[in-house]
Amino acid sequence: MTKLGVITIGQAPRKDVAPILREHLPARVDMIQAGVLDGLSKEYIAGHLQPGEHDYVLTSRLATGESVVMGRSKIQPILQQKIDEMENRGVANILLLCTGVFPGLAARSSYLIEPDHIIPPAVKAMVGNRRLGVIVPLEEQKETMNSKYEPHGLHPVYGVASPYVFDRGNFQAAAAGLKGKADILLLDCMGYTEEARKLMAEASGLPVILSNAIMAKIVSEMI
Repeated sequence: MTKLGVITIGQAPRKDVAPILREHLPARVDMIQAGVLDGLSKEYIAGHLQPGEHDYVLTSRLATGESVVMGRSKIQPILQQKIDEMENRGVANILLLCTGVFPGLAARSSYLIEPDHIIPPAVKAMVGNRRLGVIVPLEEQKETMNSKYEPHGLHPVYGVASPYVFDRGNFQAAAAGLKGKADILLLDCMGYTEEARKLMAEASGLPVILSNAIMAKIVSEMI
């Protein structure tokens, strides 16, 4: 078996996303999950990991299904620790299950797969000269997205619909807000599911790219 470490910035196991990964990964791949928030209570997260002023804002899912909001500066040291632990277990390939940007993460010998390094250039190749719409979970995340896409020649328009507070009306509103402004959509969070993709496709009438599915397909060719 080939080991693939999968690290979520929420709590493992990710019962919502793991089936999407499993569908596309070869049967020979043994998926080992870990989470930045494993063992932490919602109260601790609220008291110690909330975003500070001007912090890069992230959201993820607890084992209970509840969503939490965190600051990148607060969780990045824990994330690096999880990477180190995976390496110490002999895991040669480690996938970060988050589309957020984490400058400075490192692995000693394992291959660290960071979606923010892969998805923007891949999407640019898929989109070409068409207009890109990006759906994010939180309103405040729209302010930090351009620095991820503009270096690749992408200038998206944004909509907001959380994968963790799944509300059909929110997805329909996001699609309505992008009507006439985009030709293809990207769900920019690992928490979006196939259900979310289908809902956005129906509401918008546009092709919809699911971040975790595209990463699973690419990783399946890498390991």
